[in-house]
Amino acid sequence: MSLLTIGLDLTVLNVAVPTLAVDLGATTTQLQWFGNAYTLALAALLLPAGLLGDRFGPKKLLLGALAVFGLASLWCAYAGSPGELIAARVVLGVGAAFLIPLSLSLLNILFPPEERAKALTTWVMAMFAGIPLGPLLGGWLLDHFAWGSVFLINVPLTVVGVVAVVFLLPLTPGSGGGRIDFAGIALSTAGLVALTYGFVHAGEHGWADPVTYGLIALGAGLVAVFCRAQTRVAAPLTDLALFREPRFVWGAVLATVASFALMGLLFVLPQLFQAVQGADALQTGVRLLPLIGGMLVAAKVAELLVAVLGVRGVVTGGFVLLAAGPAWGSTTTPSGGYGATVGWELVIGLGTGATLPPLMTMAMGALTEGRSGAGSALIQVLRQVGGTIGVAVLGTVLNGVYRDGVGVDGLPAPVADAVRGSASAAVAVAGQLHRSGLAESARAAFTDGMAVTLWVCAGLGVAGALLALLFLPGRAATGAQPRESGHDVVAI
Repeated sequence: MSLLTIGLDLTVLNVAVPTLAVDLGATTTQLQWFGNAYTLALAALLLPAGLLGDRFGPKKLLLGALAVFGLASLWCAYAGSPGELIAARVVLGVGAAFLIPLSLSLLNILFPPEERAKALTTWVMAMFAGIPLGPLLGGWLLDHFAWGSVFLINVPLTVVGVVAVVFLLPLTPGSGGGRIDFAGIALSTAGLVALTYGFVHAGEHGWADPVTYGLIALGAGLVAVFCRAQTRVAAPLTDLALFREPRFVWGAVLATVASFALMGLLFVLPQLFQAVQGADALQTGVRLLPLIGGMLVAAKVAELLVAVLGVRGVVTGGFVLLAAGPAWGSTTTPSGGYGATVGWELVIGLGTGATLPPLMTMAMGALTEGRSGAGSALIQVLRQVGGTIGVAVLGTVLNGVYRDGVGVDGLPAPVADAVRGSASAAVAVAGQLHRSGLAESARAAFTDGMAVTLWVCAGLGVAGALLALLFLPGRAATGAQPRESGHDVVAI
């Protein structure tokens, strides 16, 4: 229930953006910050959230995070100005930053190794199931109620989540006292915010902008200083020794590669459906269902196949599908319609379902109970930054090809800038000017840009398959491998 609210929130805001621009009088920059404020708060607090969960016990903090998320959703729903909504989105990101790693860390505590894969599959699917539900519910709500309703849908879900956590989860103790690494918290927060915002800025303003590479360089430098400092403190914020554990490293790295490709595709597909195929927000949500359906089916099948083929065979096959799906999608034409999209969208969903759950199960299997929170947070940091980089890089590729291909001859400079800004804007301008040729040019330029973007995703799929083949354990290495710890014995 906790993760379903987060999945919903990832996409429901996109549906409400046009309405927010009118009702709140938000500028383009403010509209961008409605999303960025949430993303930056999430990236900044994942590592501290994991540490605090290990220190004080996950149940209490999970209850607090659900309460914060629900109250912040109420604040978003009744915000009276763009600035107030941005502030509320920051608080919403704070709640999400605790919900994600704490809920993930509980899987190692609550489930024995033989049930952990099933639990983790449910965890992954709960987050992604909210992605198509966001446009579906958001589109329907905007047709019948005020824009604040798209945030109010979080409230009953968080209430159910609070009740379930209170009555169903045991009160597990934390590791107790000890010093908290405040310097590490400050360094990691500043570094991850600068790094994440650098890639967000690249997606909006391009890679040539000095602010883009300045922020990325600053963020990378701060993260490097943080990693160096972690080797010298008595109570580090995160356990860098995890990077000496191959199961953790390759599980986290390859899950990040899959997230990179998936988040880029989720950036491309809604634009294809709306700008090229003429779908509205509600129809866009419906058209994303094959992707999510493929993930659900493959995740269940992968859980069974891992016992037969091992992690290496299943994940390698999943990455092959993640290469084949985008390669097939690159043949999409502006006149192809939705029927031409369903097949490759389904293949990508199957590939994602066959890679993410087994990889995260393997990475989580390397964590002892006492460091489940910190390790879970580290996995999520890698995936969060990987997803942000994916959107920035793939968005830049798409926009570059689109801008070069769309025809703006004879248009006034401000109109031409709007047309180059996005295919959706170009189609809207073409409708106002009654220029069907401009709409056709925009759709063709977008599908050309999408084809290049999908080839990049296909390349990532090939790279993931090769890395999985080389570095993941085979069937013989996926059996019980106990690791002694001060708290428990954890095995895959």
